[in-house]
Amino acid sequence: MKPGLIHGAAALAALSIFVAFNFNHLLAPPIIPQSQDFLHKAEINHLIGAFGPESLAFDANGDGPYTGVADGRILKWVGAERRWIDFAVTSSNRENCTRPFALDMEHICGRPLGLRFDRKTGDLYIADAYLGLHVVGSNGGLASKLVTEFEGKPLVFTNDIDIDEDENVLYFSDSSTIFQRRQFMASVLSGDRTGRLMKYDRSTKEVTVLLKGLAFANGVALSKDRSFVLIAETSTCRIHRLWLKGSKTGQSEIFSELPGFPDNIRRNSEGEFWVALHSKKGPISHAIVANPWIGKIVLRLPINFKQLHYLLVGGKPHATVIKLNENGEIVKVLEDCEGKSLKFISEAEEKDGKLWLGSVLTPSIGVYSL
Repeated sequence: MKPGLIHGAAALAALSIFVAFNFNHLLAPPIIPQSQDFLHKAEINHLIGAFGPESLAFDANGDGPYTGVADGRILKWVGAERRWIDFAVTSSNRENCTRPFALDMEHICGRPLGLRFDRKTGDLYIADAYLGLHVVGSNGGLASKLVTEFEGKPLVFTNDIDIDEDENVLYFSDSSTIFQRRQFMASVLSGDRTGRLMKYDRSTKEVTVLLKGLAFANGVALSKDRSFVLIAETSTCRIHRLWLKGSKTGQSEIFSELPGFPDNIRRNSEGEFWVALHSKKGPISHAIVANPWIGKIVLRLPINFKQLHYLLVGGKPHATVIKLNENGEIVKVLEDCEGKSLKFISEAEEKDGKLWLGSVLTPSIGVYSL
């Protein structure tokens, strides 16, 4: 090994010791000036016997939310009864899908991530990390396959989805062509740039790649007038805009640079966008992401997943949600700075004056009154 790499490895090994001793002040990300520390006031809705409600969606009647969890089920919240019920699954092979969280079974049981309802048909569209795009009717049950491969190769990490009902197309993200969902840390730390924004035409059944070379393609959201689509690039902490209409049709640009790692994007009724940050970007995570060779060394360090994740997210985990206007400008930041109620947020869905907050890494969702 070259001397420089040896020194780098030694330095990173020292950092892993800092992680073990919980030196939060050394790892903490910077404060966002306009942030409001309000999310600790959120009501917590626990999922009994389930884990990781990443995405949240309401049907055309306003019922729900519906959410996908780690054992492959899609659950529906019945507010009048204050309970979750089974709604749908993406895999028929569920004999051993009994544990709330089992990484080794996700490719068999399915792992539903992004959810979207077609407002015209009432169908629920599902981006399953391992099994591709699926759809299920309003009565639920076993979802039907739509897209599981592209150019003869299976989709490796289907993540999020949005629907243009007028054009009869789906826009979806494929986070990586190399790493599966359970390897998401390796995708980020290795500098993987095989993520894609893709389109599925429901009329022709044709799948096309709209953007490629993305570093962990993630959340997807159409603008209110359907003139552009946004795609979160998690590893680089930014959001891209691809123009679908107008003089810039087919052109892409940076829509927003963010102070953390974006997950899902959801538009509200005003045309603004809520972006859930998996975490803010601290000094160490910034150095790792900016220098893939450092990340590759970190992956070889003798530290477990929890310590590795702790190093990347910058110490004490806490929830951060950002609202952007149609120009990509930050207009609101909400946090639970001490992580009292909410820690890792994967999606923020606004409905009827409330912000419903999903989390791929906890067994609960949050409900915050705006």
